[in-house]
Amino acid sequence: MTIARSQQIHVNDTPYYHCISRCVRRAFLCGDDKLTGKNYDHRKQWIVDKFKELSGVFAIDVCAYAVMSNHYHLVLHIDKALAEQWSADEVMEHWCSLFKGNMLVNRYRRGESLTKAELNTIDDIVAVWRKRLMDISWFMRCLNEAIARESNKEDNCTGRFWEGRFKSQALLDETALLTCMMYVDLNPVRASIAGSLEDSEFTSIQERIKLFAAMSKQKSKRKKQSKSNAETEQKPLLPFIGNPSLKKDEINGIHFSLTDYFELTEWTGQVIREDKKGHIPSHIQPILQKLGVQQENWTTQVKNFGRNFGRVVGPASQLSSISSQQGLWWIRGSGSCRCLYQNEKFVGNVA
Repeated sequence: MTIARSQQIHVNDTPYYHCISRCVRRAFLCGDDKLTGKNYDHRKQWIVDKFKELSGVFAIDVCAYAVMSNHYHLVLHIDKALAEQWSADEVMEHWCSLFKGNMLVNRYRRGESLTKAELNTIDDIVAVWRKRLMDISWFMRCLNEAIARESNKEDNCTGRFWEGRFKSQALLDETALLTCMMYVDLNPVRASIAGSLEDSEFTSIQERIKLFAAMSKQKSKRKKQSKSNAETEQKPLLPFIGNPSLKKDEINGIHFSLTDYFELTEWTGQVIREDKKGHIPSHIQPILQKLGVQQENWTTQVKNFGRNFGRVVGPASQLSSISSQQGLWWIRGSGSCRCLYQNEKFVGNVA
């Protein structure tokens, strides 16, 4: 049975979500059409450019992404604090950069004189827009509609482009987040499309590796400023900020070491590619311990993340709380969650 989106997105439970959209056409989203011989790889850049543009408009960060031949993955972070800090004028500016806005709002923005009742109406409109600007459903709607329009125009056709609504998974903690990010970043390697992380085209891991290499070379500010406007205007990926300080709530980022993430992703990809568990190297064991995962199950859970986990991923205690709140007897994937987390036990009514 289809579950309402309002029951799948739990902003108060977690700001992190894994979203997947799949194309419905034979010609694929961005791959090769074997019947016509036409290649659609250029559409991958459409998607990357569009979600980065939208990330700069919405109070939503991109943690990870992978654009495949007939679907794409996004791991998103809702920055609720940022949206709540925006002034009314900033909310209007953000919203009107995507939509025509409202006649009353347009009058206000032109500096026309308005009555008190009209100003109160504007406050109500701004409240609705502010909520939408930190809403993943609106973010995905703007992304998918734009890509569908461009693709239909290129194909000279009309009709459905996407396979219904997008799929989403709530990631309840940073262990779930990093496991999902690694699953997303390793998509081309797992599908045998790429032999290494550096060769994984249109993925966040390749983007992070390139950025890390550029920063290591300490390029001059002048060279960085010589980039095109399109590059400088794009919002960067949510950064890794290592071990958080005491004021971690003031830092917007992933509280994990970037170099540890690179090392763990590289090793996990090798094991998955060779299709064997293998011995866990001594330098990898501390990284897995930081994550609090069961080391013997790690690669299996990353490899089968999309298949093993349901719409909520996290510790059993949190799954139990969510299932009770929503009146559910069980949550799909809770068994895999217990296999992922270290010292995880059966709690409550999750199955």
